[in-house]
Amino acid sequence: MRKILVATDLSARADRAIRRATLLAKKFEASLHLVHVVDDDRPRRIIDPERDAAAEILDKQARSLRDFDGVNCTASVVLGGLADEIVKAAQEAAADVVIVGSHRHRAIQDVFVGTTAERTIRSSRQPLLVANGVPASLYRHILAAVDFSNCSADALLAIAALGLDKDVAISVLHVFDAPARKHMALASASRGDLQHYIGSEEADAGRELASFVQRTVAFPARHLVKLRETTAPHAICTAAEEVSADLIVVGTHGRTGIANFLLGSVAQGVLHAADQDVLTIPARRD
Repeated sequence: MRKILVATDLSARADRAIRRATLLAKKFEASLHLVHVVDDDRPRRIIDPERDAAAEILDKQARSLRDFDGVNCTASVVLGGLADEIVKAAQEAAADVVIVGSHRHRAIQDVFVGTTAERTIRSSRQPLLVANGVPASLYRHILAAVDFSNCSADALLAIAALGLDKDVAISVLHVFDAPARKHMALASASRGDLQHYIGSEEADAGRELASFVQRTVAFPARHLVKLRETTAPHAICTAAEEVSADLIVVGTHGRTGIANFLLGSVAQGVLHAADQDVLTIPARRD
């Protein structure tokens, strides 16, 4: 990880993203670039003062990071559409990762994640990190969710490519289904038969997970399989809590029209539900 880009809207959630980026930049001796996007679909009398004020704030933040944190930091203010300009800035900076903040109201769908982060994920070629957790320290435990696809293999490979596998515990999780469970219940199968069937499915999932991890990456990892009782995002977030993970990694796959993700809508669900940071890895575009 050599270059980190932080998209900031100058809010408290963006401060959290900047602090996470600073911790990573110091660990990897990476450069940091702050970018703020000003919506240009408004009168110039509104755009110009907002751009100037944002530039002044970003300049102070960049100076502070250089002087007090020892991080090589630059900043810029750009005009345009939010997600499009974030993607463009990341490409121009050749960023290894893009970091954004997340602000979530539990009672309603989060507007920020529902628009900016998801649209950025759909278009970006760079991994995108949504900073949900309190950035008090470096990551200690990473939970990577996989479904044995090429996209989830890319997610595991990205952990190593970004250097995140160093000095951290890693758990690799597969959420499995037991498709005959409902039919067995309707057929009044005994509790013992049902448990035996689920145990067999769990063992098969465990063997497949071990093979998948072994042929994909070299770093040591704990293998976890979890029965999908409700939804896959819920299972992933529950597992993250159980192992005290502070970073969840998922692969994503953007499709035409709406944002569809790897594992169905799993990555989207994790983005909305997780209290931990979430790192999304885009599918390779050959």
